Amino acid sequence: MNVLLNGAMGKMGNEVINAIKNVDDIEIVCGFDRIENLDGDFPIYSDINKITENVDVIIDFSIPIATFKILEYAQNNNIPIVIATTGFSKEELEKIDDLSKSIPIFKSSNMSLDINLMSNLVQKIASVLEDSDIEIIETHHNRKVDSPSGTAILLADAINKVFNDEKSYNFERMSKREKRSKDEIGFSSVRGGNIVGEHTVKFFGENETLEITHTAYSRQVFADGALKAAKFIVTQKSGLYDMSNLVDFNNN
Repeated sequence: MNVLLNGAMGKMGNEVINAIKNVDDIEIVCGFDRIENLDGDFPIYSDINKITENVDVIIDFSIPIATFKILEYAQNNNIPIVIATTGFSKEELEKIDDLSKSIPIFKSSNMSLDINLMSNLVQKIASVLEDSDIEIIETHHNRKVDSPSGTAILLADAINKVFNDEKSYNFERMSKREKRSKDEIGFSSVRGGNIVGEHTVKFFGENETLEITHTAYSRQVFADGALKAAKFIVTQKSGLYDMSNLVDFNNN
């Protein structure tokens, strides 16, 4: 399986490169990034029009503007894509959904299978602890540009399905002089050091609190998940897929 790696010069790009070294049936044939490098193990282009390699699937760890550049290439060449980039606006997410009508797109804010399990767990907890105050705390390294993290939103969206998407998301309390609403999910973002990622969901009751936490100690888990997603998406027809589809596929 021939891979085009979008964001090849970034930290996650490097993790994907290292992960593929341990896999026999996947090869990176080219990359795309803002800085061109044609002298490495595979060419990295800064101009999409220079790409001539035969590509079976695209893995995207970049930023939204770069994602849409490679999505155009994917659509024009009918190539499946794995999108692991976060920080999309509502309008951009709608555009990705629209593009999935013509090509297979796998999109997840977090490529960890454990996070998918956590998403299922917090959804079940929310269905039982319906009257709880729900808060999500996420911690990342000091270079992360989007806040809250895509994973925090993923977890909140899973919980909100229990409430028919009627919960509002509170990203900022500093400017509000009012008590907490029962109809909100609160978010807190912490940035510092080199922390890969930690997400905690807290369910506050009147007399007790339940919390569940996931901690990623290495970016390798995200690279490994992206490779599993790539193997999955190349066998699918056009549509928008996520980690739940991958888990179901592996269990069948």
